[in-house]
Amino acid sequence: MMMNILLAIVGMAIALLLLLLLIRLRYDRLIKEIWRSLKSSPSGDVFTIDMVANLDEPVQRYFLHAIEPGTPLASYVELEMNGSFRLKPDSDWLMMQASQIISTSGGFVWKAKMGKSLMQFSGADYYAQNKGRVRFSLWGLIPVVDAQNEDIARSSVGRLCIEYVWLPSALLPQNGIAWRAISNSTIQANFKIDGEPITLNLTIDRDGKLLSLSLPRWADDTEDKNWQYIPFGGKIQAEQTFDGYTVPCELNAGYWFGTDRYWTFFQATIIEAYVV
Repeated sequence: MMMNILLAIVGMAIALLLLLLLIRLRYDRLIKEIWRSLKSSPSGDVFTIDMVANLDEPVQRYFLHAIEPGTPLASYVELEMNGSFRLKPDSDWLMMQASQIISTSGGFVWKAKMGKSLMQFSGADYYAQNKGRVRFSLWGLIPVVDAQNEDIARSSVGRLCIEYVWLPSALLPQNGIAWRAISNSTIQANFKIDGEPITLNLTIDRDGKLLSLSLPRWADDTEDKNWQYIPFGGKIQAEQTFDGYTVPCELNAGYWFGTDRYWTFFQATIIEAYVV
């Protein structure tokens, strides 16, 4: 009798593991499909000074530092990064390795592994075709978070837009971006993606080098967990040039940027960037 019970338990455990594996494989396949869809073909045009000649001088300074004249206009960038990540201000930092694609078509995929040994998580975030989703699992099998709704989609748009600094061609005025200089060292871009309004603020030095970035991002990092626009941003520690694009290669980011409540949850170093 006891043996039959044990066999039944083992059978149920195996069935559950197989189900979890099937769910993971389906999500992995979805992520691959979205990643592939974001590889839009480049236009064949190259960056010229004339493209930014009518912008305020600080905005011109940023673009002329970020994109070497004559560089082909990229339609997407694929990134390899490592760093650390945490969920709360008082949480321990988890080691992170990730790959990402960001596309001018209005989407991204971020695939990551975090933690180690018994506390290793893997999964992906994405935004594409007006849909956003966050799904991570313990050991790649046991779901820890799987969220997809309108709030996640709106928050994902904010993330996409602030990470366009890794793909400066997406921020050119030819793409419907309205730029203005707030001061000699602060520039602002206003635009919309899938109806979500974006106000992206960049701080630069006298050479156009990016120092910090921020925007109001739809999020629930509040005491009552209600969703609202929250100052989100980060600081740049270093930059590197990849195929004519000079972009941040070391940075941190978090919520409530510019306030006493600011806390970082993301620290990253870009190992490689493939600009296409």
